[in-house]
Amino acid sequence: MPAIGFIGFGEAAHALAAHWSHPGAGGLRAYDPKLAGVEADSLTLERCRQAKVTPKDTPGAALAKAGLVFCLVTADQALNAARAAAPHILPGTLWLDGNSCSPQTKHQAAEVIGAAGGRYVDMAIMAPVYPKRHEVPVLLAGPDAEMAAGLLIALGMRPSLAGERVGDASSIKMLRSVMIKGLEALTSECLLAARRAGVEEAVLASLQASDPGIDWRKRGAYNLDRMLVHGARRAAEMEEVCATLTAFGLPDWMSRGTVEWQRRLAGLHLDPGADDLAERSDRVLDRL
Repeated sequence: MPAIGFIGFGEAAHALAAHWSHPGAGGLRAYDPKLAGVEADSLTLERCRQAKVTPKDTPGAALAKAGLVFCLVTADQALNAARAAAPHILPGTLWLDGNSCSPQTKHQAAEVIGAAGGRYVDMAIMAPVYPKRHEVPVLLAGPDAEMAAGLLIALGMRPSLAGERVGDASSIKMLRSVMIKGLEALTSECLLAARRAGVEEAVLASLQASDPGIDWRKRGAYNLDRMLVHGARRAAEMEEVCATLTAFGLPDWMSRGTVEWQRRLAGLHLDPGADDLAERSDRVLDRL
């Protein structure tokens, strides 16, 4: 197993690195902007400590010996991360771009990494990293996806091949998010309004009767939690979804609304509180 580097060491990177079966003897190093400077972010440092990752304060230091790199920043920073790291990657290094970006953005990043001598792999993380952690399903695409899959399997991960074209994994991820993140926004808009109107129980009963396969009360509470905790990241991802749709010549009307709802709830900076739809809705409504 080659030495492994990380660009970005937030929740996703920690969930993978802290639970790998056999990370190999090459060592783990990470660069994150939050690790730079005298007062490095304590949470990021603690994540590094738990995962036995050596924190570095520059991309070059994190990638000096890496033959396998995981890029796990925010969606809007994926291309910038590739550009910043490109001068420092070793020839032949596998660059796994696991950011929630449009296929168009990944094509651009692939050109940057390829021009620097690296081997770019489009990676899509297809579910929340908790509770499955390193066993979360991931899709890989690109000419070097099969080689990357072998290394991930050795780490105890569960990759699947999505295709030989960079962008195939991202397209699946982006178009799935139209529904998943959009449903979060729709349930929030519906159930918050129902709560304020005083007809929440009747609306929930009607939804349950129409689609009994979903526990609407539980799903509504969960969706609010996800938006309050991760809405900023989801909004950035949905911006990429909008770019994907428009690049395919389709309107992004629903997804654009999802961006606004995700961003609005994240901007409340509100602790979700107890796992109860009524209580959580009241907390949100008090702040909207």
